[in-house]
Amino acid sequence: MKEIVLDTETTGLSVKDGHRIVEIGCIELDNLIPTKNVFHCYLNPERKVSESALKVHGYTDEFLSSKKKFIDVVDDFLKFIDGKKIIIHNADFDISHLNNELSLINKKTISKENVIDTLEIARNKFPGAGISLDALCKRFRVDNTRRKTHTALLDCELLSKVYINLIDQKEPIFQFKKQIDLGKVNLNNHKKVYSKKIIKISKEEFELHKIFLKKQLKKNFY
Repeated sequence: MKEIVLDTETTGLSVKDGHRIVEIGCIELDNLIPTKNVFHCYLNPERKVSESALKVHGYTDEFLSSKKKFIDVVDDFLKFIDGKKIIIHNADFDISHLNNELSLINKKTISKENVIDTLEIARNKFPGAGISLDALCKRFRVDNTRRKTHTALLDCELLSKVYINLIDQKEPIFQFKKQIDLGKVNLNNHKKVYSKKIIKISKEEFELHKIFLKKQLKKNFY
C-alpha cells in the first residue's frame, strides 16, 4: 500500500489572515518503506513572510521571490498524491492551507477522508503527554538533531519514522514480488543443491583434537 508523508511551511498560521504556503514536501511510502519518489518545492507566496514564521523556517521574502507559484506546480503535486493516503502531523493546519491554495485557482480540494493525522493518533495513544513531532521523536528515539529549523522534507523524514512507531509497526514489512507456491512445485523436478560428499578426518587430526579439548577444559572461562 502506498502512502504519502506530507508537510508544508507557510508565511503564517491562519489562512483567514491571508497566509500562504512557501514549501511543500512529500515522501512516498510503499508498505511503510520510503521509496525514491519525492515531491518538493519552494513557492513564491506573493506576500510577505511573518516574523514568527521566519523564525520557524528561515525562508526570507528575497529567497522566495524567485520561486514558482503554486499554480505552476499544482498539477505535478496532485498527480503525486493521487489515490494515496496522506500522512500529516496536525493535518488541520496543512490541509487548510493546501485547500486554500487549491480554492484560489479553482481546483478540487483535498478530502480529509484521505488523510491520516498522526497528531490525533498520538493524542489518543498518549493522553496528557507531549505529542509534538520533537516530543514523539524523543519518545521513539528518532534522531532529530538535524532539525535546527522546520523544513518540509526533513520533517517528512522524521514523521515517516514516528508514524511506523505510532502504529506499532516496528519494522517495515517487506513484500517480495515473486513468491513460490510450494503446493504447485514438484520438488522431484529440481536438482538438489546440497553436497553429499563426506569428508573423513585422519587419525592424526582426531588425536590433535582430543589434546586441544583437554587444554581448553582446563581453562577457567568464568
